[in-house]
Amino acid sequence: MGREQPPLPSGAMLDIGRGTLAFGMQLPIQTQTTLLASEWEAHATPADLMRIAQAADRSGYLYVAVCDHVAIPRDRAAAMSLWWQDTLTTLGYLAAGTEHVGLLSHVYVLAYRHPLVVAKGFATLDHLSGGRAIVGVGTGHVEGEFDALGVPFAERGRITDEKLPQLADALEHTYVGDVGALPRPLQSPRPPIWIGGSGRPALCRAAHYDGWLPQGPATAEAIATIAAFREALCRDDRPFTVGHVLTAPVHVGTPTFDLGRPCLTGSSEQIAEAVRAEVPTEVSQVQVRFAAASAAGYAEQVEAFGTEVGPLLGQ
Repeated sequence: MGREQPPLPSGAMLDIGRGTLAFGMQLPIQTQTTLLASEWEAHATPADLMRIAQAADRSGYLYVAVCDHVAIPRDRAAAMSLWWQDTLTTLGYLAAGTEHVGLLSHVYVLAYRHPLVVAKGFATLDHLSGGRAIVGVGTGHVEGEFDALGVPFAERGRITDEKLPQLADALEHTYVGDVGALPRPLQSPRPPIWIGGSGRPALCRAAHYDGWLPQGPATAEAIATIAAFREALCRDDRPFTVGHVLTAPVHVGTPTFDLGRPCLTGSSEQIAEAVRAEVPTEVSQVQVRFAAASAAGYAEQVEAFGTEVGPLLGQ
């Protein structure tokens, strides 16, 4: 069995706890961006995606994550690909086949949608999954996608800042003004809201909520900036999750195929030591991805990291 991860209990918002280094993963298959996807993903099935999520579920992962794009502009298709599964539909599918792992949007572009619509989706996900939704929110970055949806790209930060309090309000309360919605989330007062992005506006935005999802490795400067913002907001005594994305994919053990890219390999002890050396001490959760030659191999790597490396990360 893997290390026991912090639970996602009904009736309480997720709190990893100080001094804990949890781990989660953005799933393969659900997005097949050309820069990161492996060849085997093009032929993967929904059953393969579920198999990988279930490996995380039984191996102590804090969350599995799904990305968010609606429509990719033609001039970005070669680099990004067109394969981006709908975020909430995919998380709902995964909720039905898992029991413990958190279900994270990494990250949902709030500017594309009305906050009541977003709250309805995440409240339903939290209700159906037994209190496992994690609301990752970002501003988006593909200008042509904003154009297609009729949302001004240059105003995306302002729009996000306007909609976030409305989203939080709708997740916390049955009624917003004169309209109400059921079902309610199981987590109380609502599922956690983690803010994605590494620019200064994103760091300020994150300080108002429950966690930060950096675009890559967390830096000491960014962490200090969030801490300063939280102190100024008198929120520094509240739980807050600091994320980190590992620089390279992981392969536990000695690979039997050509990795094709820089990769962190070796024994469980070697990998745990390398992860601890890379991750700043203030980080609460680290996001990992894996090098594998097939869906079955990816699921094996997920389980190997969770059961063999995970228990060593707190040492």
